[in-house]
Order: sequence, then C-alpha cells, then structure tokens
Amino acid sequence: MKFVIDLLKGMVIGLANIIPGVSGGTMMVSMGIYDNIISSITHIFKEFKKSVLTLLPYFIGMGAGIVGLSFLITYLFEHFPLPTALLFIGLIIGGIPLIYGKMKHGMKKFSFVHVVLFVLLFVMVILLQVFGSRSSGNVVLEPGIVTMLLLLIIGVIASATMVIPGVSGSMVLMLLGFYNPILEEVTAFITALVHLDFERLLRGIALLLPFGIGVLLGIFFVAKLIEWLLSKYESYTYSGILGLVVASPVVIFLQIGAGNVTVLSFFAGVAALAAGCVAAYFLGRE
Repeated sequence: MKFVIDLLKGMVIGLANIIPGVSGGTMMVSMGIYDNIISSITHIFKEFKKSVLTLLPYFIGMGAGIVGLSFLITYLFEHFPLPTALLFIGLIIGGIPLIYGKMKHGMKKFSFVHVVLFVLLFVMVILLQVFGSRSSGNVVLEPGIVTMLLLLIIGVIASATMVIPGVSGSMVLMLLGFYNPILEEVTAFITALVHLDFERLLRGIALLLPFGIGVLLGIFFVAKLIEWLLSKYESYTYSGILGLVVASPVVIFLQIGAGNVTVLSFFAGVAALAAGCVAAYFLGRE
C-alpha cells in the first residue's frame, strides 16, 4: 500500500514540474517527503539499495504523471484555468501546516531572522517570475569547449530548481535564455535518433551531455547543501522554505491567470481548492 501511495505522490511531483510556476520541490515539501528524498539522494552511494528503493516509486510516479497526464493537465488549464489552478494551490496550502510544524520543531524561539528569511525568499520567487516572464532573448548554442562548460554550469543551476521548493526550473532557464534552445536541442536529438542522422546526433550529444552531467552533479551537491542546512539550521531553513512555498500560489496566478470567472467556475474552483487541501493532508500523513 505504501508503494502505491508513494507512486501517487510521485505523480503529483511530476505534474507539478509541467505546471507553470510550480516546482516539484514544492510538492515534495507539501506532502512531507522532502527530507526523505533529500536524504536518499545524498546517501545514494553509502546506502545504495535503501536509497534506490526509496526513490524508485517516486520516480516511476513522476514519469507516469508527466507522460500519462501532461496532455490532460494542459487541456484542463486551457479550458478550466481557475478550478485547475486552485486544485494545485490547494495541494500547496494543504501542506503549509506541515512545513510550519517542521519549522517550529527546530525553533528555540521565534526571531526576526525567521521573518527576514521568509520575506526575502517570498519576494525572490515573485521577482523571478516577473523578470522571467519578460525575458525573451535566447542564447545561440554551438558546439565548443566554452559552450560545453557553460551548459555544465547551467545544468547545475537548473538542477537546483528541481531540489529547491518554490522555484520553477523552466522559469530560471527562461530568465537565463536557455529554455527554448535546450528544448529545441532535445527535440532535434530525438528526431535525429528516429532518422539515424548521426551528424545531428553527435551535435546533440556534444550539447546535451554536459548539461545532463551538470544536472546530476547539481542535484547531488545541492541536496547535500540542503541536508547540511536542515541539520544545522532546521528552523531557519524551513522558514525560508515556507516563504518559497507560500509564494507559489501567487506565481501560479501571475503565470496563467484565472480566465473568465463564472459562477460555475467559481464554485468548481472552491471545490477544487478544498479537494487539493484534503489530498495534501492525507498524502502528507506519515
């Protein structure tokens, strides 16, 4: 039964990664599995079997969510933006008490530092969305040593957004001008693979391999950093995470809006919000 529940949690994380303004890390925190996933990533070499068994259902669920439900979510956001947005906002809001509880757990006393961290990271996510949505310039990718080193660094930066709650990976890549070029390279690589275009495949490997290596390195080392922060400064770290997570509902509306609100969509949205909160509560239970 636990495996099935973890699969469902993985599906929610996968869906979050394809929703504008939402990060998988946000959903991990909301469902109470953030610490467990971070620990499994950082101990994957020391406790390989245990870590793989922990991560496997989440990754299977993520793949199933992205591949199997991405078209459905896209359709729902296009035709029913308010209820769909409120469903995911409910999933986020439903997890806030859990995050607050973790913050209080490591807190000796509430201080001004907690407020500063919350506000700074809340504002950072909002500004990232505002400037990211205005960014239209894309870099030009051409194989070469400098480009490969740059893509390695970009991969590390992109991976941080997969681990850090509240930060959308696509938003960061758009802000840096790498989102569309990398997406185009992935599409071209798949097309070249189908048509056995070896020259185009070599170009794709030269550009995508350093990016992929950067992503893997970044996930591991950023997870290590977060694990260290949680062990040394638990309440302060969760105060910052709370700011990142609380900003996510604002970002969702900045990114997609609510469309034309009708009486029916309003009540459907309220029901979806409640359903999201309840789902987050049950998925977040140990």
